[in-house]
Formats: sequence, C-alpha cells, structure tokens
Amino acid sequence: MWSSRRAAAVPGSVFSLMDAAKSRARGRGLDIIDLSIGSSDLQPPEPVLEALRQATHDPATYRYPLFSDTQPMRDAAAAYLKRRFGVTLNADTEVLPLIGAQEGLAHLLLAVTDPGDSILLPDPCYPPYLGAVAVAGLNIVTLPLLPERGFLPDLNAVPDDANPRVLLLNYPNNPTSAVATPSFFQQAAQWCRERGTLLIHDHPYAELTFGDYRAPSALEAGTAGVVELHSLSKTHHMGGFRVGFAAGDAQAIAALARVKGAIDFHPYLGIQYAAALALGLPDEVGRAGAGVFQARRDALIPALHGIGWEVQPPQASMYAWARVPNVTDSLAYAVRAAEQTGVALSPGRAFGERGEGFVRFALVQPPEQLREAVKRLAEMKV
Repeated sequence: MWSSRRAAAVPGSVFSLMDAAKSRARGRGLDIIDLSIGSSDLQPPEPVLEALRQATHDPATYRYPLFSDTQPMRDAAAAYLKRRFGVTLNADTEVLPLIGAQEGLAHLLLAVTDPGDSILLPDPCYPPYLGAVAVAGLNIVTLPLLPERGFLPDLNAVPDDANPRVLLLNYPNNPTSAVATPSFFQQAAQWCRERGTLLIHDHPYAELTFGDYRAPSALEAGTAGVVELHSLSKTHHMGGFRVGFAAGDAQAIAALARVKGAIDFHPYLGIQYAAALALGLPDEVGRAGAGVFQARRDALIPALHGIGWEVQPPQASMYAWARVPNVTDSLAYAVRAAEQTGVALSPGRAFGERGEGFVRFALVQPPEQLREAVKRLAEMKV
C-alpha cells in the first residue's frame, strides 16, 4: 500500500542472494574470501584522519553546513582538477560537494531530466545506476559494452530517434575495468552537444590506474554539457565518509544544487576539511594505493590464466572481469562458488544482460588470499 511506483520500479538486488550463500557457507564452517564488494580495504592517509579528528573537537563544525561553508572543499576540488587534468573550473559555479558520488548521480538525474526522458545507459553497468534511473522515471536506451570493442560503446549505433537527455559513462569502468582515451571523450562530448544531450561521467577510479596509464577526465573535452562525478571512496579509501564532488557545466551544477538544497545539507564540515586535505595531497599518495591494487592484480590474473580462465589484465580500477569457462548462468555459478568454496564473487548478470557469463573479482584481499581463492575455484565441483 505504501510503496510508490518509483520505489516499485527500483530493481531488486541479486546481492541478497549472495549474502545468503555466504551465510550458508559460514554455517558449514567455511572461511569466506569475499571478493564481491568493491569497497577499499585500505586505510585513508593519516593526515586525512588527523584532520577529521581535530575537526570533531571544534564546535564550529557541529552546525548545519551552508553553501558558503563548502568553499574550502570546492577550491580544493578545482585545484585538483587543474593539477591532475589541466581543467580550469570556477569553484563557485562549476563545483559542488556531494554526500558520495552515488547520491550525486541520483540527485543529478532528478535535477536535469523529467520523467519519461531517455537515458543512454551502458550494459553492463554499476547496479545502482539502474535504481537512480528508475527513481527519476527515465526510459533506458541500452548502450552495449562488448569485449570486441574493448567495452567502449558505439555511439554511432544509437537509433536516430532515441533523443537521449543524458548519456552516462564510467571509465575506468565498473565492472569491466575498461579504460578510455581523451579522444574517446572528445568524440562523446561532441556527439552529445550535437544532440542536446548531457554527458555525465562517473569517475571514482580516476587514480586507481596501473603502470604508465593515467585516466583522463571527460572535462578535458570542455565543461559545456559535461558533468563529472568524483569520489574519495576509492583513491583515498574514504568510502564510509560519504564524500565526493560534481564538476562541470554551470547550469547543470546549479540545477543539482537546487535539488540538493531541498533534500539535504552538505557533508559534515569535518569530513569536508578532511576531503579538502586529501585532494591537496601529493599525487604519489594516491598512487600508493594504486600500487597495492596493481600487486593484487598481478597475483590474481596469472592464477586465473593457470586454470584456463579468459581474463584481460586490467589497466585500472579495483576489479578483474573474467569470463567463466563453460558457464552460462553467472548467478548460479557465483552462488555455488560461495556455498562450496567460501569464495564470494559478483555474478556478471547483476550488472546487466551483457554481463552474463562473466564474474567480477574485487581486488580487496591480499595476494595470497587471491591465489587461495583461485585454487578453491579450480577444485570446485561444477
């Protein structure tokens, strides 16, 4: 009786089935190697934690934060984007703090679309995208991400009558770990501007890159008609702090600020201070975390190749996207793997129709645990 059409439209999560499978495995006495959730297991930089500690003793941080109070974080975000990507933004009109990028996306869609508008949404994609789209009442036009195209969309294949209000992209990509080039974003931004489509780029893995690869920003293609969402959850290991920022097109940022003003205040001032400090830390601090995940990648991928799995070594993110040999039902496989071996993976089907046949490994355990997980999977009864 008290469920709205919006709430009813939000897809159910298969991860509840995975949680139940993990519980059954624990009941059998198995220890769990949980590679299903992409939450960094590393600690935030000590200066960030100290900034928060100090703020909790300052009574001035206990009140509601006003927009003017966000100036230090907005300035820090603009400085980061300038230093890292060469993008110059007006911190007053083109940057807005968020209570996490996931919250930011949901509110941004409410701010820039009307019910019944169309959105170009990748398949596979991060599952909360589907919930945000459902709450906004949007029609999905699917953008297939195919292995033969390096999991990049073919915008030229979008139907002429699609008339999308928004194109949502995410590179380095979750779940596929695919990466994009500056020229790709230039082409995508131009395609959007020709059609009056807002390009939203979700960029939480900006600094989790390996080797010589450095992820570009969609804002390098210009801010007109482009909004990028950044998070401190991955590169600064601040997932529980719930803090990020949106940057880009001033009109879209203003619309987002109006919607958020009706729903929430800004993040706690102490968290904003900590985030501002994090954004100003030397680049090698963020790269240190990337080095940990790269070492884990270098443990997992050869182990998977050793048991005959098809998987490309990712250049970025905190995931490996692997096709499971001789498996067509990724959810059933992931449930059996958890129950029989204690290894919890994310089934590809959870990310969309084109994720079927794959599983996602989150690189959130030390190398020896990743090798042990592969060993268990190799011994699993199919």
